[in-house]
Amino acid sequence: MKSLPHSNWNYPTQIKFGGGRVSELQEICDNMNIHTPLIVTDNGLAKFEFIKSINNTVKASALFSSVKANPNGQNISDGVQVYKQGKHDGIIAIGGGSALDAGKAMGLMVGQDRSIWDFEDVGDNYLNVNVAAMAPVIAIPTTAGTGSEVGRASVIVDDNTHTKKIIFHPNMLPAQVLLDPELTTGLPAHITAATGLDAFVHNLEAYLAPGYHPMADGIALQAMRLIKEYLPQAYKDGSNLLARGHMLCASTMGATAFQKGLGGVHALAHPLGAIFDKHHGLLNAILLPFVLQRNKAAIVEKIDVVCSVLELPAGFDSFFSWLMQFRAQLGIPNALSEIGLTSERSEEIGRLASLDATSATNPVALTAQDYSDLFVLAVKGF
Repeated sequence: MKSLPHSNWNYPTQIKFGGGRVSELQEICDNMNIHTPLIVTDNGLAKFEFIKSINNTVKASALFSSVKANPNGQNISDGVQVYKQGKHDGIIAIGGGSALDAGKAMGLMVGQDRSIWDFEDVGDNYLNVNVAAMAPVIAIPTTAGTGSEVGRASVIVDDNTHTKKIIFHPNMLPAQVLLDPELTTGLPAHITAATGLDAFVHNLEAYLAPGYHPMADGIALQAMRLIKEYLPQAYKDGSNLLARGHMLCASTMGATAFQKGLGGVHALAHPLGAIFDKHHGLLNAILLPFVLQRNKAAIVEKIDVVCSVLELPAGFDSFFSWLMQFRAQLGIPNALSEIGLTSERSEEIGRLASLDATSATNPVALTAQDYSDLFVLAVKGF
């Protein structure tokens, strides 16, 4: 099967890309002076042979896998305790966005004497971090969705308030990233679809966010082109290394681009994930059409540019029609009710969405009532 060539990049951090590059992990640890790493993953992935192989081949490593699909503060505290008890000196975070976010948050918290919530991305909270005591992190994604491997933050659930909070520090950006398409070939088709649409939403919302950031815009547009072409291929044939490689890159590109901002899709998905513990990428994929329709008046010119890059006829309606067909091709539900959600807590969801940090860069200002109405529409579906 054709695959992409090995490449080394340093944007926005050091990245080693290519099939089989996980074999370089011990060398990377040695170069980073990590002698007793803690491998952080989720419980489901911990059962896979390649995780067991990594744990056996990387010297003096131990495994922590108590990470939920939507990681919470307790997951982080438990991991920090294991890290300290084992006298570890670095973290290898491997898995989807949940494991990567958890690993990065643990890398932050192993050296702090404050609560994790003191480092929420509000104001200048990040200045309270003891940077010298943070642990180095190596990030290895096994899904092509969140792009958390190149993010400077972690999304962690606060069970006390049933909210997702963004924990931030610039040094949470992993020091080394391994993008190995071979690690994604075992991903089930429905997870390939949900994570791939997550990457698409990251790039689209980043491009549509207001503000001047041509670097982020360029990255987002190219990533959307890659996803349009290669996500259906990866969905159809999980062993397609060419498609898997392009999707890994598009995912990383999304998280690089969304430093510009996100929008209403994420503003709704965050409280829904925190309250109902549903897959973040799937929530984004379902919510996207509803938020796009609400934003239509403010985004028509930018959508014309997206259409040009994706080789679609110009116009919002053309793009929207393609998007609905694309989602259907990937088996994405058309309603939140199809994944078990009801509209009973619509007022609460609307309020929490309006307070979410990502709402600030939605193309139009949305109130709590607007978000509540959007949620009700998304529950009913098309």
